[in-house]
Formats: sequence, C-alpha cells, structure tokens
Amino acid sequence: MNFIQIPFDRGIRMVQAEEIIRVEGCSNYSKIFFASGRPMTVAKVLHWFEDHLPVQMFARVHRSHLVNKIFVYEINGCNYSNLLLTNGESIPISRRKKILLKAG
Repeated sequence: MNFIQIPFDRGIRMVQAEEIIRVEGCSNYSKIFFASGRPMTVAKVLHWFEDHLPVQMFARVHRSHLVNKIFVYEINGCNYSNLLLTNGESIPISRRKKILLKAG
C-alpha cells in the first residue's frame, strides 16, 4: 500500500493513495476527494500532490485536476473531452493531455 502524509491545519494525516479519487487545485489550495468520507481542503498546490503521489496511479488530466486511474470509468464527451469517474463525476481533459491518455 502507498501512504502519503498530508499536512493540514491540525497536523498531519496519513492517507492511502488508493483511497484518493482525485485532487482538484484551486489557487494555493487543493481539495482532496476520497472514496470513503468527506473531501478535505489543504494549503498545498496541485504540483505538490503530483510529486508525492505514485506516478503510476495518478494522472494530471487538466491544469486543475489530478485523477486516480483506478477510479476512471470511461473517457467520453465530444472528441474525448471528459473523464467519467466511478463516483459519477465528470472531469474535463485538456487538449494536450488527451494524447497522453490515448497512448496510456
């Protein structure tokens, strides 16, 4: 199992990478969405999560979205412009990242 230590306002939280569905970046904060439980907002940029999460499990599909490949249900939309996740969420895919997703 892959664990990540996420610093937040009350200390450090140990999280299994397999429990993270996606991370959404918003300015200097990131919102982490978990398979079980409520989302968590932390004062870390999305690039920090890219460096600390396993690269074989997570893909940066958009400027503001890092997605766990385990939870990707399908790539859909006009010209493959969205990812549909197993929890029902739809995430946009940037034009440059489409090429990487099709190859992988």
